[in-house]
Amino acid sequence: MVSVTRAVFGDLPLGAGTVEKFQLQSDQLRVDIISWGCTITALEVKDRQGRASDLVLGFAELEGYLQKQPYFGAVVGRVANRIAKGTFTLDGKEYQLAINNGPNSLHGGVRGFDKVLWTPQVLSNGVEFSRVSPDGEEGYPGELKVWVTYTLDGGELVINYRAQASQTTPVNLTNHSYFNLAGQGSPNIYDHEVTIEADAFLPVDETLIPTGEVAPVQGTAFDLRKPVELGKHLQEFHMNGFDHNFCLKGSKEKRFCARVHHAGSGRVLEVYTTQPGVQFYTGNFLDGTLKGKRGAVYPKHSGFCLETQNWPDAVNQPHFPPVLLKPDLSGMDLWEMDQI
Repeated sequence: MVSVTRAVFGDLPLGAGTVEKFQLQSDQLRVDIISWGCTITALEVKDRQGRASDLVLGFAELEGYLQKQPYFGAVVGRVANRIAKGTFTLDGKEYQLAINNGPNSLHGGVRGFDKVLWTPQVLSNGVEFSRVSPDGEEGYPGELKVWVTYTLDGGELVINYRAQASQTTPVNLTNHSYFNLAGQGSPNIYDHEVTIEADAFLPVDETLIPTGEVAPVQGTAFDLRKPVELGKHLQEFHMNGFDHNFCLKGSKEKRFCARVHHAGSGRVLEVYTTQPGVQFYTGNFLDGTLKGKRGAVYPKHSGFCLETQNWPDAVNQPHFPPVLLKPDLSGMDLWEMDQI
């Protein structure tokens, strides 16, 4: 049985609307999602002793999400990840996007899908959010109708993304939750054991744009096909952290992609997806300046993201999986499933 409750989370400034919170609860986990950016604000799971902790970084109040912050828990789009120099050419026309990450465009631009109010609809076991991204929003071509559905079944949280375009446009949607399986506010994720089922990854340049090479993980720091303890692994390979796309076998059916185990609490997060990639990010840019829930601060490496998605800069790299959604398609189904 899943219960769904609805409450006011806060009001946007200047009468721009009311943000609601939807709480989905099963016998195994509880998740709170708000209509601002379809953002997961809390995810509570018990440890082996039966003690519940909130495992996602974020804020207790709306003000936290309205400040400059690194996409905690939000759905990002129209195109997640980076587009080189914020530009691409489609049908002979060049499009220029906002530059908001060094020389590149990141996560949909200055006001992406994470910074807008979505329209909610309560379901028996979850909630569906929808919005229309107008033609030209953040520089992208065509109107895009988008639906994001969160449903809960026992210990599985399923996120389904669907989009319909009025003209050809790149689309790449993901959820940007930061997890710490020891509980949000824990100082780091070094004792987390990580597995990613990927034979290849994408090397990046100094601005984190893929070079175009699809490199085998064999014999590199990116071979996570067998579990590695994160802290020891970063030390062994003298790494600042991960912020890389791992290449998966994209499929119509959702398939296993990653597993994170926290021995101290006994908690396990498994991710399944239909997408061809997962961006593994270890919170390298967190710096302890943001005040989170229950007075927590979030220093570097205090949370990790597993963002299932298409490959970064795919719109400019023809040998990457196709990222264009055409208007003659009824929609695009993207699945991500977190099982805890």
